[in-house]
Amino acid sequence: MALSTSSNFARPDDAFRAIVEAHRGLSDGESADLDAALVLILANHIGDIDVLGEAIALAKRRMLDAIQQQQQQQQQQ
Repeated sequence: MALSTSSNFARPDDAFRAIVEAHRGLSDGESADLDAALVLILANHIGDIDVLGEAIALAKRRMLDAIQQQQQQQQQQ
């Protein structure tokens, strides 16, 4: 199974809203705990270590790219 990066939701905004709403009212620590639990549940649902590895690598690349963009924007100010 290959990692799917296109939206598989008929209504992706609803999925985003559900995740945001799940965090409403939580402290930063509780929110981090919720994220960790959700990641583990979904990783188990995927059940494929190669796909999980791809997803981890992609998430790290996106995070590092976002950090780099923020740093570049700060330098331009």
